[in-house]
Amino acid sequence: MRFPVWVTIIFALAALALVVGVGQALLRPAVPLIARAGFDDPAITPNADGSSDVTTFRYALARSARVSLTLTGADGVVYAFRHEEPRMAGEYSVLFSGIVDGYTRPGEDIAGVVERRLLPDGVYAWALTAAASDETQSATGTLTITAADAALPLISTFTVSPDVFTPNQDGIADRVDVNVFLEKAADLRVFLIGPGGVELPIAARREGRKPGEAGRHIFDYEGGVDLNAEPPPDGTYTVVAVAQDAAGQRIRRTTHLTILEGGKPLAEIVPQSVGVDVIFTALPYDEAYFTDLNTPGARIDPPADPQTRAGEPITMQVGQMLVFKLTVENYSSVPIRTTTPPPGTVYQQQQLAAAVGAFESSGAWRVGIQCETSIVPYPYRWALGTPDVLETVVMPDGERFYYLPPGQRAVVWGAIRMTDIEQRQNPQTCWAGLIHEDVEVSLINSVVGPRDVELVDPAAPARTAP
Repeated sequence: MRFPVWVTIIFALAALALVVGVGQALLRPAVPLIARAGFDDPAITPNADGSSDVTTFRYALARSARVSLTLTGADGVVYAFRHEEPRMAGEYSVLFSGIVDGYTRPGEDIAGVVERRLLPDGVYAWALTAAASDETQSATGTLTITAADAALPLISTFTVSPDVFTPNQDGIADRVDVNVFLEKAADLRVFLIGPGGVELPIAARREGRKPGEAGRHIFDYEGGVDLNAEPPPDGTYTVVAVAQDAAGQRIRRTTHLTILEGGKPLAEIVPQSVGVDVIFTALPYDEAYFTDLNTPGARIDPPADPQTRAGEPITMQVGQMLVFKLTVENYSSVPIRTTTPPPGTVYQQQQLAAAVGAFESSGAWRVGIQCETSIVPYPYRWALGTPDVLETVVMPDGERFYYLPPGQRAVVWGAIRMTDIEQRQNPQTCWAGLIHEDVEVSLINSVVGPRDVELVDPAAPARTAP
């Protein structure tokens, strides 16, 4: 039986390939998996003085393999520098400064995790092991380490206070202090592990120790809200401090921080139904309205919406009250804190907010009224709403705080008894503002609903025409 020509050709080629392969195997012996390996300098002094601090380890692989490099001390303890790392065939080099994977010695009590550590002085037997699919080979030698700066960059103090905070600019638990004490000069990083494992840096305060110095370092975290960024979602997070010295030794410490009610507070004065942002009107004064630190005066009722002349200039007699009404909306996702005095409070023209007990409260929101003759910005201030629209939060020490909930509106009104005429500024313009105390008066809330107000004194002699 005769085979087809193409079958004969295939058998011939296969036989030729077999013969060539066997011939090559007989003529050229197998190449070692590790062609060569060793340190350029078999002795180092890793003390960060710039002399003999490092050496280079070089090796060559004939085939792909997983590579490990270990050093064994005289006491038999094995230290890892590389562990089963995949490498393709080729030549490799790596700097070695005596730093290996972190370890602790018997009897040591070190706060945190030692991630990288310097080998102590001594003579070490190194071993490079390469493992391929069908073979394993090792190369060995010795390395001597002397004058090693083996002191670790210990983090002896690492605290977060408070460990629960609300980054919403309400002036209560808005910031976190991270207190770190370094026992040795080292590069220090502090960060929060955010969603998805992203590192969120925490900035050091520009006071006290310089970066990298040994000693106490204070870091400040506000969730990014002060930079107009949204804080991480509410939850419990890991705060990390990592110190690494000049030799490359590295220690990591961790603790936890809980974020609650985080978010950027946003509010604005919204228009009234009569087509103006702020209703202004004039009403007679009664001594029952007088208020100071020792006298809680009566509060006025909110003025009726004037359906006519809502935006026209106001002419009023000296001694009458300039009354206003407006509406504030919290359009953010977090409650906003407010404080006294309540709507309806009446100021005397020369009074400031502190005169009625409305002292500055960092982080609180209040409505303010200012006129061109005011001696300070927004001297007259009121809370964002009445108790029926505000939420009350009672702190463990019994102190009460008041909040306008997200998405809610509040009506605010009050009055100033106008008693002084400044002829050089009469009429004068008065307006409203929404104040976030110790934070800002945003542009959209800074000069709202301006109205011209003229004061007249009925007892003054009438002017005669020239």
